[in-house]
Amino acid sequence: MKLLREPLFHFFLLGVLIFAWFTVQDDGVPSQSDPSQIVIDAQDIERLKAQFEGARQRPPTDAEMQSLVNSLVEEEILVREALALGLDQGDGVVRMRLAQKMSFLTTSVAQSLQPDDADLIAFMEQTPEAYQTAPRVSFRHVMLRPDEDPAAVAVTLNAGGNPNGIGTRSLLPETLNQVVQTAVDGTFGRGVFDQIAVLPQGQWAGPVASGYGTHLVFVEAFTPARMLPFEEVREDVLQNWRRDQAEALTKAQMQAFRANYDIQLPAGVSLPEDAAE
Repeated sequence: MKLLREPLFHFFLLGVLIFAWFTVQDDGVPSQSDPSQIVIDAQDIERLKAQFEGARQRPPTDAEMQSLVNSLVEEEILVREALALGLDQGDGVVRMRLAQKMSFLTTSVAQSLQPDDADLIAFMEQTPEAYQTAPRVSFRHVMLRPDEDPAAVAVTLNAGGNPNGIGTRSLLPETLNQVVQTAVDGTFGRGVFDQIAVLPQGQWAGPVASGYGTHLVFVEAFTPARMLPFEEVREDVLQNWRRDQAEALTKAQMQAFRANYDIQLPAGVSLPEDAAE
């Protein structure tokens, strides 16, 4: 694992991947030493057949194969003529596509890394909230009239008073079972779940302020967040770990690339401080 964390090892992988990408996956015809020569090789033919079969679920006929090859030749001719005219210069779509390919290569390096479980568990423990069950609560409530005193009403209810004769009626549900924060706050308003979460269980308590008014709440059960077993979330942890590795590698790669350029900016214009780190 120490080797996997070395930036030089990452750049080695990236270099190998770039070579493989442009050797095997390039959509166009490989560049030739003679700019007037276009060579279609066996690898190009196999790629065309595979693309056709993937789309049509059958191999191409001889006529279709000829058409595919002709399209490839014409595409290469048009690309070369466009490059000769400089049509790629200043083209936002072309620039974005090239940047996306470079980003894809960097991400692919991170996706190829295989950390051991000890590293994943350590990563998981850095952000435990991302791998927890959501807390849930079951409760009843009454919405008080403006002239009712919450403390006095709570005493009455806890002494056995009938909740149906207290407060004011509304369209809000009177009872909710095993609901998460988004459900509570989506129904009553932001922050209501957090107010309910700290109330004692098994008694009427409050007041709880919502977007509709003031409430007394009877918490029947509260289930706090629970850390999920590593075995259940290993794939999620792995993907998040690889995402972080991709971000770190992208930053390191950009810093290495920046060292090759003398960047000139207009007076009064500057880059973010972390861009030069």
